[in-house]
Formats: sequence, structure tokens, C-alpha cells
Amino acid sequence: MRVPLLRVDRLETALIGPLSFEVAEGECVALMGASGAGKSLLLRAIVDLDPSGGAVTLGGLDRGSIAASDWRKQVALVPAESGWWSDRVGDHFPPHAGVDDLLDELALAGALNWEVARLSTGERQRLAIARALCRNPKALLLDEPTASLDEAATQRVESLVTRCGQSGLAVLMVTHDRRQGERMARRILHMVEGRLQEDAGPVA
Repeated sequence: MRVPLLRVDRLETALIGPLSFEVAEGECVALMGASGAGKSLLLRAIVDLDPSGGAVTLGGLDRGSIAASDWRKQVALVPAESGWWSDRVGDHFPPHAGVDDLLDELALAGALNWEVARLSTGERQRLAIARALCRNPKALLLDEPTASLDEAATQRVESLVTRCGQSGLAVLMVTHDRRQGERMARRILHMVEGRLQEDAGPVA
């Protein structure tokens, strides 16, 4: 039996909610819906980037009980467009992060020495995922993580996320690709005008 890890209880902002759901340890949940339905707003609210009401807990730890920066290390968000604040890729990773295996898995060997300005959109996406995972979060929120990737890169990302899930990571993933949701997720949630609906049964 899977243990609930990330709990969202009546979470609401000015534009979405109230929303309640759980993501279990080692579970991937896909979040789908039309553009503008509020999917990205939900992810931002969970990591406390936007003001919200309700409660969010991780393994029983209430979001409001720790500093926002510490919360975001444990509940990591990879937005559709990642932020870069320095010229060199390696400056965006913790010292001695030990990311070589992650980068190899994503076909990005040696990327810590690259210049951010020379990165393609797809490389930025994959590096943002590696940047989030190298901090060993307990939950990972992904906003269209493969939208700009080709088939080979998409397979690499999906394989990595699946492997991390097998190690206990809870994953909430926004995707517009129904087939991707069916490949990766045990459940699919649909957002319609800021509210959630769930598929009738598990995907697998």
C-alpha cells in the first residue's frame, strides 16, 4: 500500500480552488487540462510562490512550519521556463552536488562548464530537472517537462523520473500529452476552470 506523502487540503488562491488531493510516496500523478485552466498556478501555490489558503503537508510536515526556501528544497518545482541568474551552468548547482550521473542520463555530460546563453530550450529544460533532483527532494512538481524535447530526450527524462519514483519520489506532472500521462502516471487529474476532476480509475 502506498503511503500518502504530499497532501493538498482545500488549497485555494484568487483564481483556483479549493483543491484537495494526495500524491503517495513513489507515485506519479499527471495533471491535465486546457491552457489557462490553472495547472501552473496550482504548482506555484503548492511551493508557496503565490499566496494561498488551505493546507499543504509533506510527510506530515506543514508547509507553514518551515522557511519557504527549505520547503522548496523538499518540494521542488521545475517550471515550464526555468530561471538562470549566472553566465555559467555550474553556478546554478550546489558545490559538490555530484550530478555527473544525472547529467549523463540526460545526455548532458560536461554541461556544468557550458555557458547558459548557448543552451537550447531543451537543454535548459533538462538541466532544470537535474538542478532540482540534485538537492534530493521528496516531491517533484514538473510543468510540461518535455514540451520542447525531441523523442530521444523525452524518453531520457521519462526514464529518469520513473527511476526516481521507484526510489520513493512523489511526482506531480503537468502534461498536455495524454499518452505521456498514461505511460508515466498511476492517476490522472483534470483541471477545469480551477477545479479538479479525477479519471474513474488508475492508469496502471
